[in-house]
Amino acid sequence: MMNTGLVTDFYQLTMAQGLWRIGAHDVPCVFDRTYRNNPFGGGYTVVAGLEHLVDFIQNFRYGESEIAYLRSLHTFDEGFLQWLADFRFTGDIYAMTEGTIAFPGEVLLRMEAPKAQALLIETGLTMIMNHESLIATKARRVRSVAGDDFLMEFGLRRAQGESAGHYGARASIVGGFNATSNVEAARRFGLLAVGTMAHSWIMSFPDELTAFREYARQYDNATLLADTYNTLESGVPNAITVFKELQEANRLPEKYGIRLDSGDIAYLSRKAREMLDAAGFTTAGITASNDIDEHTVLSLKQQGAAINSWGIGTKIITADGTSALGGIYKLAGQEENGVLIPKMKFSDQPEKMTDPGRKEVFRISHRDSGKLITDVLTLADEDISPAEDYELITYEYPWRRKKLAANSFDVRRMLEPIMQGGELVYELPSLDAIKTYADAQFKQLWPEYTRLDSPEILEINRSPKLQQLKEKLIHEQVDSLH
Repeated sequence: MMNTGLVTDFYQLTMAQGLWRIGAHDVPCVFDRTYRNNPFGGGYTVVAGLEHLVDFIQNFRYGESEIAYLRSLHTFDEGFLQWLADFRFTGDIYAMTEGTIAFPGEVLLRMEAPKAQALLIETGLTMIMNHESLIATKARRVRSVAGDDFLMEFGLRRAQGESAGHYGARASIVGGFNATSNVEAARRFGLLAVGTMAHSWIMSFPDELTAFREYARQYDNATLLADTYNTLESGVPNAITVFKELQEANRLPEKYGIRLDSGDIAYLSRKAREMLDAAGFTTAGITASNDIDEHTVLSLKQQGAAINSWGIGTKIITADGTSALGGIYKLAGQEENGVLIPKMKFSDQPEKMTDPGRKEVFRISHRDSGKLITDVLTLADEDISPAEDYELITYEYPWRRKKLAANSFDVRRMLEPIMQGGELVYELPSLDAIKTYADAQFKQLWPEYTRLDSPEILEINRSPKLQQLKEKLIHEQVDSLH
């Protein structure tokens, strides 16, 4: 990977230089990455992009060409440019791992690093996590209504840039897809590369049957595009003819079928299913494509569509419905004389106020069912023991209290150590392992959080100790203004 030091906003560089000039660039600090609202009007977000982020940080460097460019801007001191030339990340990162289900207001990633390092890395970190978490969440929404159907990411030609296409394909797998048409993404990330044929293949031959026969002669993949001319009068009958010929030649593959890319897919798929079954091809698959998203999948299933495989492109790779995940990255504390001083952002908009200090996230679930109860935001030196009673309080609505009886719940610490002293300490899992974990995470959610429209939004709780600290800082801020 190329040096990534210039993948930042200009003001990060000017702020870093300003701190360097006054000797404050190495002040240890804590930053939190969080977000305010779930995308797509949903009830959750899927964390993705951590592997990409690690690679980004490990390659965050300023080589000769990057330094030469910055020098040409006549903004940066030679001493600061030398500091950049020697830049190496030396901080600590704690994060929710890929595939984790997350909720608004909680810490997804905690950065502990010298101030200038944390600032320079912020832009790239936020870009990566926002984009890939957004795509993974869209993919999970599709998976949530597709059941066990085969899901293929077909979006590269509609992606908003090459990098977005590749990393979007990977994120779709994190979210529950099975394969991609993106060959470079498949090579780079070890994904399953898939594809059928385009209408141009069919039109390259004298007739549809000849096109089908030639494709089946050359490839074991016998998924035939059936809607170029007339799906029910031509496409499906010609596909059946080819399947019979393959069967007679003992060449019918285990996976075969047709793809529908236009028309009334619910109706056409049902009729095609009847025709295929009547011809004895009960195991033939039916794939649907054509501007499909989670709402389309749900609607087609409700209409009884006979589809078991979906090719989803534009709506997944562009995260149709939410243009960006509103992830934020805010200072939560910085050291003064060796002591961490908690910091928080104040605002006239309560939802934009942040939580102070070095924090941890604990996930509490029912011991008997494994279902999620809530997440609790605490200070990092706190612990929650399942062997003791624990009271949940929603401080914005203090009458909402719930006492959990000892030994009725399980607790998990959500922020894993990823980098320590700038070195990777987390063993990056395979995508298969991430998918398995992501599936298990999703199964912890009650149905009211997973429905596509108007879901319940999980209320994140704060520990009493964190709430007291926040109220103390609020009172101090108010007193300072009067």
